[in-house]
Amino acid sequence: MSDPARDILRRAIPNWRRFAPAVLFGIGSAGSSVVLLACSAWLIARADEQPPVLYLSMAIVGVRAFALGRSVFRYLERLSGHDASFRQLAAIRSDVFERMLPVAPDGIASVRRGDLLDRFVSDVDELQNVPLRAVQPLVSAAIVLAAAVVGIGFIAPQSALAVLVCLVVGIGGALLVQQRALARAERTTAPLRGELQAAVVEYVQTLDVLVAFDAAAVGRRRIDELGDRYARATRTRAAATGVAAAAMSTIGGFAVAASLAAAVPLLHDGRIDGPTFAMLCLVPLAIAEVATAVPLAASSLRLARASATRVASAVPDTVPAGIPLAPVAPAAPPASDRPPMIELRGVRASWPPTAADGAGGVTADGTGAALDRVDLTIAPGERLLVRGGSGAGKTTLAHVLVRFLDYAGSYRLGGVEASTLDPAEVRGLVGLVEQRPWLFDEDVRQNLIFARDTASDDELLEVLGRVGLRDWVDERGGLGAKVGERGALVSGGQAQRIALARAMLARFPVLVLDEPTASVDPAHADALLRDLTDAATRTGCSVVLISHAPVDRSLVDRVVTIEHGRLPAFPSAGVPGGAQP
Repeated sequence: MSDPARDILRRAIPNWRRFAPAVLFGIGSAGSSVVLLACSAWLIARADEQPPVLYLSMAIVGVRAFALGRSVFRYLERLSGHDASFRQLAAIRSDVFERMLPVAPDGIASVRRGDLLDRFVSDVDELQNVPLRAVQPLVSAAIVLAAAVVGIGFIAPQSALAVLVCLVVGIGGALLVQQRALARAERTTAPLRGELQAAVVEYVQTLDVLVAFDAAAVGRRRIDELGDRYARATRTRAAATGVAAAAMSTIGGFAVAASLAAAVPLLHDGRIDGPTFAMLCLVPLAIAEVATAVPLAASSLRLARASATRVASAVPDTVPAGIPLAPVAPAAPPASDRPPMIELRGVRASWPPTAADGAGGVTADGTGAALDRVDLTIAPGERLLVRGGSGAGKTTLAHVLVRFLDYAGSYRLGGVEASTLDPAEVRGLVGLVEQRPWLFDEDVRQNLIFARDTASDDELLEVLGRVGLRDWVDERGGLGAKVGERGALVSGGQAQRIALARAMLARFPVLVLDEPTASVDPAHADALLRDLTDAATRTGCSVVLISHAPVDRSLVDRVVTIEHGRLPAFPSAGVPGGAQP
């Protein structure tokens, strides 16, 4: 069975055709550092012997070339590596979004919005360190270190062995110290960042309520506490990383001493000259600098794994109970040129379980169902009012109709069982205007146009006129008027009207209005409902109006009452016994 976090880490590594240039340039940069120090040491020692300058010209050119090469290769490695990594991050984000679509919105309701945003942004960003700070440095360092030790071995095998022992002991010790120091910090850093992000988002979104109840200070204290914990974890991680880097620098000094001790007998015996001896003494410093990338890469990989675990768990691996799946061979949807007949027989449904709920779901006898054996028929073009108290199952019914939630029993659209259709096809027939419609922080035009991107400004103004917003839009300066973040610059009624205009642009044959007056004062609720139902009716679509507040009976054709997830009577279209006063 595959590990989801490991799969995410593997996906973070670009394909080798795109990533190979970064690795090659990294080898060139690290190799240039080692060869530069070797050339410099040889040149200084040889120049002290005052030979003719002709004997120094090649070393002089080498110093210049490798000094420039180190910087150029480093730049090219950063450029090509980041290009490949950022392209891979885009693919990972697209994959997360694609996995989110089949289960949204109800299948991810248990994840806090701020935390989900942090996983989608910061945790995915952390995955860039897999290729940039883990894979590429490790591959480059391994090749350069092996080449450097082998090169020293051709000149002085004893020095090469001494340097190799120092590297093995130093890298192993640095990894061990880092593991002990960072074990807890690396596990908690990403979750703490997610908690902090969620707390900030919730504080901002509920600030008006917190101020009204004099509880804003409590929210700020929680943010401060999470910020302090996150800062401590970050400082611990930075300190451990610094200790590992310092340990590798210390190991460089030991490697110099070990190489010197091994090379002294060779110098005394005349098997190497002074410039070569100087080179054997100083090159281990450059080798230790290259080896510093190993513990840093291990630390980056552990942090990236923590983020990968959060990215993998942002969307459930398996579709939660109660969320519909697209059928392997979906049936053809009914024609959308006229509203379909809607028939529900013995429909049961429940919300997806959270971690605290356990298995959840609907049992064979209906236990745990938010809807329990609902029978309902909605005729084409009918205006139906579904009323009931809070928690009676009204919103559950709305989410079943648009296939956000799965169901047991029978739900037929135009004679076609809804479970045999792709949920996206159902949502193309049945549109939902939610209790709190989402408005983007854009102008009126952008909040409408995505419903039908071919609509002209005249069509947008016409549909706004049908929902009673034409004069308001003209007063605000036209379709370019801003609505603010989540509709902060418009009233609750205006937000509902904009959402209805958007739904009408999409030309849904069936329209479900879920508590459209929830954010409107009672004095204006009746006028808003009249405008909404009249505007929807003029398009010829069926209207399912869900409300717990009283509604003028003249606005609808029929009323049904839902209680504890059940309809007391068998409410069929056109059947007098199904209508309720």
